[in-house]
Amino acid sequence: MFNMKINIITIFPAMFESVFAQSILKRAQESASVEIKVHNLRDWALDKHKMVDDRPFGGGPGMVLKVDVLCHAITDLKEKNKNSKVILLSPQGEKYSQQKAEQFSKKESLILIAGHYEGFDERIRDYVDLELSIGDYVLTGGEIPAMVIADSVIRLLPGVLGDENSAPTDSFSAGSSLLGHPQYTRPEEFDGKKVPAVLKSGDHGEIKKWREQKARKKTQEKRPDLS
Repeated sequence: MFNMKINIITIFPAMFESVFAQSILKRAQESASVEIKVHNLRDWALDKHKMVDDRPFGGGPGMVLKVDVLCHAITDLKEKNKNSKVILLSPQGEKYSQQKAEQFSKKESLILIAGHYEGFDERIRDYVDLELSIGDYVLTGGEIPAMVIADSVIRLLPGVLGDENSAPTDSFSAGSSLLGHPQYTRPEEFDGKKVPAVLKSGDHGEIKKWREQKARKKTQEKRPDLS
């Protein structure tokens, strides 16, 4: 029994194969923490040519994804996953955040719709729960945003990360308003730059205090809007 289900609708399903077959995302599926299914929108096409897009009314460049095909896909997947939250990925959407990832990680099922070409028929927005953007820039399609959201949500699921304390202390998480503290590993000295002595002291109280101070300083310098 999987703890969460993520369905992704796209016209380029092959783009997801290597991403979801590696590292933490692969292990999360193997441990049944999440089930990820990538669906080809053309499977719901309504004509023999498997058309999922058409020219825009009123003229203009590019092609627009068809509302009837998309609605058919959403309806079909929701029948199998009745509690799904349907998310449209678009530059026009609300900006994605760590807080949204935390909210989604508590859901039973997500349906992510990756757009392409010139976007969606406007009417599809009446059939989704939320429209999201991962930033103020335009990509060739919604496939990469779908990967971003899936990755950020899956790593928050119980048991996915090796250390249960990792996720709550992430930058931008609800449990932290600060960027992460500086990290060091071997060698202890490189090009004249040494690892701070406190990190080798074994004094966990002092280490914690040092990390909090450095995290606060880094946040003030790099992202004063967060502090």
